[in-house]
Amino acid sequence: MSWLIKSLVKIVLVGLSVFLAANYINGIEVQSLGTAMVMSLVLAVLNLVIRPILKFFTIPIRILTLGLFTLVINTFLFWLAGTLVDGIEIDGFIPAFLGSLLVTIISWLLEVILDRK
Repeated sequence: MSWLIKSLVKIVLVGLSVFLAANYINGIEVQSLGTAMVMSLVLAVLNLVIRPILKFFTIPIRILTLGLFTLVINTFLFWLAGTLVDGIEIDGFIPAFLGSLLVTIISWLLEVILDRK
């Protein structure tokens, strides 16, 4: 499977996980599945551009917390993607944390499944 197809499949499935998070987590509202797909695309761009910068500058705190601060970075990027996309409301840290945790777990599972082949 080419990297383009893997990336597109991952973006679509992360969009579905964002939509799923909105249905099961109080405090996350998504207008439509299309809006969730747009958020997935924005999240992919933020993870590609901003995430490495944040991870570099937070190396000391990530070492002190044994990597758990990465969850805070994921939460921030999930919240930021939600604020950049019209039609998505994320009400606070806890819903953003739970949503990012769900999306992170699904992304990790997708990596395992897609890299097997």
